[in-house]
Amino acid sequence: MGKKLKKGEKGAVTNYITRTQAIKKLQISLAAFRRLCILKGIYPREPKNKKKVGKGSTKPQTYYYRKDIQFLLHEPVLQKLREQKVFARRLTRAISKKEYALAKNLEEMKPEYTLDHIIKERYPSFIDALRDVDDALSMVFLFATLPTDDKIANEHVRTCQRLSAEFQHYVLTSRSLRKTFLSIKGIYYQAEIMGQEITWIVPYQFSQNVPTNVDFRVMATFLELYETLLGFVNFKLYSDANLVYPPKVDQQRDEGAAGLGAYVIESTQGQDLLSDLARKEGVSVAGTKADKKKVKQSEKRLKSLGEKISAIASAENDDNEEDLDDAATAAPSDDTETDLPQSLAPATTDEESVPTLQTFAQASTTLTQFQNLFRGCVFYLSREVPRYSLEFVIRAFGGEVGWPSTSGAFSPFSEDDPRITHQIVDRPPVSVDAQAPNAKGVQGEVKRYDKREYLQPQWVYDCVNARRLVKSEGYRQGETLPPHLSPFVVAREGEYVPEVVGMEVDEVEENDAEGEEDEVEIAVADEEEEEEEEEEKDEEEEEASIDSSDEEALHQAELQAEAAGLTFSEFQQQKKKQQKSNSKKAPVAKESAAEKQAREERELAKMMMNKKDKHLYNKIQFGKKRKEEAADKLRQKKAALKQSSGGVKKGRRGA
Repeated sequence: MGKKLKKGEKGAVTNYITRTQAIKKLQISLAAFRRLCILKGIYPREPKNKKKVGKGSTKPQTYYYRKDIQFLLHEPVLQKLREQKVFARRLTRAISKKEYALAKNLEEMKPEYTLDHIIKERYPSFIDALRDVDDALSMVFLFATLPTDDKIANEHVRTCQRLSAEFQHYVLTSRSLRKTFLSIKGIYYQAEIMGQEITWIVPYQFSQNVPTNVDFRVMATFLELYETLLGFVNFKLYSDANLVYPPKVDQQRDEGAAGLGAYVIESTQGQDLLSDLARKEGVSVAGTKADKKKVKQSEKRLKSLGEKISAIASAENDDNEEDLDDAATAAPSDDTETDLPQSLAPATTDEESVPTLQTFAQASTTLTQFQNLFRGCVFYLSREVPRYSLEFVIRAFGGEVGWPSTSGAFSPFSEDDPRITHQIVDRPPVSVDAQAPNAKGVQGEVKRYDKREYLQPQWVYDCVNARRLVKSEGYRQGETLPPHLSPFVVAREGEYVPEVVGMEVDEVEENDAEGEEDEVEIAVADEEEEEEEEEEKDEEEEEASIDSSDEEALHQAELQAEAAGLTFSEFQQQKKKQQKSNSKKAPVAKESAAEKQAREERELAKMMMNKKDKHLYNKIQFGKKRKEEAADKLRQKKAALKQSSGGVKKGRRGA
C-alpha cells in the first residue's frame, strides 16, 4: 500500500502561491516585490478553481505561479534591492547619530543596478524589441513634456527628452514616417522600421498639470524599464544606419530652443549629416561631392531600370512563344499522354500573383515619391501653430521649415524669404486698411505675400495620410476645415465615411463633382422610396395583425368603423381594398436564381442553429441594422446640406 497523500501537497495547490507567501519567500517589501514583478514581466494568475488552490477557502487573494517566484530567487536585481534596503537603514542611522562623514561615504557607495540583462532576457531578437517599443515610446514622450516635482525626477525628464529626440532624428534620417493623426489625447504617429509598424502618441506642447490620483511609483518603474529598452533600440538603429550614437548636442542651439536642430547627426565616416548645407537644402543626408556623384549615378540607374525590365520581359515572351511553337509541332496525337515541361505549362492564378521585378520597381518608386512628399516645399510656421510636431512631419518628408524668433532661435530663414512656398497659420484673417497695408500699430496685422499659400496645419497631416499633396481649397486661412479622418481606422461595410475633400487639381474636375452630386441625389431619392415602402409594409403588417380573437383589437376596429359611419364588415372590406391597391403600387423587385438560393441557404442555416446561437445571430444582425440606419441618416443629412448649399450657390450665380 502506497503512502497516503495529505491534502494540499499535490495538484493545483502546488502550482500557485499567494502574494503574501511570495513576499515572505523573497524576503522583500511589498513595494520592492511590485517593482521586481514589473521589471521581470511577472503578473498575477487566476486559478481555475480557487477553492482547491485556497485549500477550501474562497476569500479574495492574489495568486502567482510558483515557478515564476522561484525564477525571481536568482535575479541579480533582487540582491541589489536587498542591499539598498540595508543601505537606507545604515544611512538613516548615521544621520540620526550626526555622523555626517560616514553618511557621505555611504552615499558614494550607494548600490545601484542595471536592467541590461533583463532587456536581453525579455527580447531575444531585435525584431521582438521593435514589436514591443510602442508603449515605451508613448511613455517616454509623455514624461518628456511633464514638469519636474517631488514625484517626477529631473533626471528622468532629461533622459526622456534625449531619447525621444534621438528616435525622432532616426525617423527623419531614414524617412520612415508613414501616418499621423491629430486627436484629443495627442498626436499619433506611425513609422515603418525593418518591416514593423510602430505607433506611438505624443501629447501636445501645453503646460501639463501633474494629476494627484496617479501612482507615479508604478509609472516610474515602467519608465525605468522603457528608458533602458529605448536606449538599446536607438543604439541598434543608429549602428545599422552607420550613424554615431549618441548624437552630439549643440548646447547653444539647445538653450535657444532650436528643437531638433540642436542635435548633430554624424555618420561613422565622420560626415555631418545635418550640416548647414543640409539645413538650407532641407535634405537630411548631404555630403561631399563624391556622395553627390554617387546619388546622381544611382538616379540614372533607376531611370534606366524600367527600360531594361521591359526589354527583358519582351525577350522572355519571344523565347516562350518560340518554345511553344516547337512543342506544338512535336506534340503527339491526343490518344497518347504527354508530360509538358513546367516552363511550358499555362500560368495559374498563383503564379500570376507572384510579385515580379517590375512590381518591386513600381513599389520602390512609389515609396520614394512618398518619402519626398514635401521636397521642394519651403514652409514658414507662424507662432500659434504646433512647431515641434509640424517641423518633425515636414522634415520627415524632405521639406524645409522656418519659424519666427518668438518660437525659437536659429531658424534657417526669415519670414520675408522669397523661397517660402507655404505659410502655416492658425488664426482668422485680419482685415487691413488698404491705404496703409504695412502700417505699424495695427493689432494682429500680418504682412501677406502673393507668391505663397496661407494654409492651416491640418493640410500637412492630411497630405501625409493621403500620400500626396491635396488641394488647398478648404484648408486656406479662415476656411472651414474638412473632416480629419483617422488613417488607423478601416471603415466596415455599411458604415458612414465622410467625404475626403482634399484632392489633387489634376485628378478631380468640375464635371466629376457634378456627376457625384447627381449620384448622391439619386441615391437619396432611392433611399426615400425604400423607406416609404418599408413604412407601408409596416402599416400593412400592423393592420393584418388584428385578429378576431383579440378583444381589444376588435373593439378598436369597431370604434374606427363607427367614426367612419360604416358597419364593421364594410370597414373590413374597405381595408382589404386599400391593402390590395398599396401592394399593386409598391414595385416588387424580382429575385434572381442566385439571390433566391443564397436566401434559402441563409434561412436553412438559421433553422439549423440552436437557441443560443440563434439569439446571438439575431443580436448581431440587429446591431448591423442599427449601424446602417445611423449611417443612412448621416448620408441623408449630408445630401440635404449639399442640396441646400447648391441652391444657395445657384441663387448667387443667378443674381
